[in-house]
Amino acid sequence: MKLARNIIIALVAGVFVGLILNLFAPGLFLKADAFIFKPLGTIFLNLMKMLVVPVVFISIALGTIGIGDPKKLGRIGGKTIGFFLITTAIALVIALSLGLLFKPGASGNFETSTAVYEAQEAPPIADTLLGIIPTNPITAMAEGNMLQIIFFAALVGFGIAMLGKKVGKVKVLFEQANELIMYLITFVMKFAPYGAFGLIASAIGSQGFDALRAMGMYMGVVLGGLFIHSILIYGGAVALLGKRSPVWFFKNFFPAQVVAFSTSSSAATLPISLKTAQEKLKVPESISSFTQSLGATINMDGTAIMQGAAVIFIAQAYSIDLSTGQLLIVILTAVLASIGTAAVPGAGLIMLAMVLTAVGLPVEGIALVLGVDRLLDMVRTAVNITGDAACAVCVAQSEGVLGEPDNNGAKMM
Repeated sequence: MKLARNIIIALVAGVFVGLILNLFAPGLFLKADAFIFKPLGTIFLNLMKMLVVPVVFISIALGTIGIGDPKKLGRIGGKTIGFFLITTAIALVIALSLGLLFKPGASGNFETSTAVYEAQEAPPIADTLLGIIPTNPITAMAEGNMLQIIFFAALVGFGIAMLGKKVGKVKVLFEQANELIMYLITFVMKFAPYGAFGLIASAIGSQGFDALRAMGMYMGVVLGGLFIHSILIYGGAVALLGKRSPVWFFKNFFPAQVVAFSTSSSAATLPISLKTAQEKLKVPESISSFTQSLGATINMDGTAIMQGAAVIFIAQAYSIDLSTGQLLIVILTAVLASIGTAAVPGAGLIMLAMVLTAVGLPVEGIALVLGVDRLLDMVRTAVNITGDAACAVCVAQSEGVLGEPDNNGAKMM
């Protein structure tokens, strides 16, 4: 919690410095951003990203070794993917409902004739699924292709589990490598407050009040959807399926949420997210490693909420009414796209372009929401990793392996 406190202080300081420079010294902000803010943020992000591939590979391999039984592995995988797909669909319903209720796109006169956005083409879902099997695992690691890394790591872990004592020293090597990685995570996180300060100062300073004011209603709908989904859906899942107090869950997972907020990257936050779930939420390493690593790749509830709100906002800005059938298409397309574009850079905007195309809305409308997307991305990343942790708690409880909380008040009777 000391780390979380320091990061929060850094975030508040970054917001204050960024706004002051944006309002009173924009020229100075550009220099400070180039030589102070961005370098601090980039160094921290690079340190975290440096650990992502070894963390995912070692964690998934150890998780698979711990699960061992192929039937058990399939059962846990089915529960995990089912949780992700269902919560993503619910997230979209929440966002669409809030958008239709508050009508953010109808509250102002938006200039749609000059909106320009060049959409990137997303790969077909079939190609993504077929591409899970790497032709060269070393290349997959070098390129950071998470789905391929997860597949190869699970295969290696399965082989070690099946061979047992014959490769006992290899298993010990993985366990020792995991200890080393956990130490490095703790070491790197000491730099987190400085990185958080640089990232938030850069984001706030480049946006300023004008962009926030112009998009206030849209931001309100997205933030409202993220809050409702976190408290009701994730909190409810932890209480009903995980048999734990939601207050205990959010309190103990808070440090990881703060890091996710500052980095805007589920992958970069994965090392601290795994460490927090295992140590604070008492999720066994075998379950946590599998579900959270997979979730960082395919679970995008926060992004889904952004997409639902953006679809309604863009439709209203262009004065286009969406039918019930089109709204259902939005839900189905976004849920499938959350897996289909998992390994693609900028997946959120590519998914949004796919959804807009599916219901016949102009893709150029994405330009209307780009101005505040960086700030909203920070919040929805925190929501994304919270969903991964909630899933880990629920799956561990369903398997009867969730550890006892440190305090009795955490358990739901």
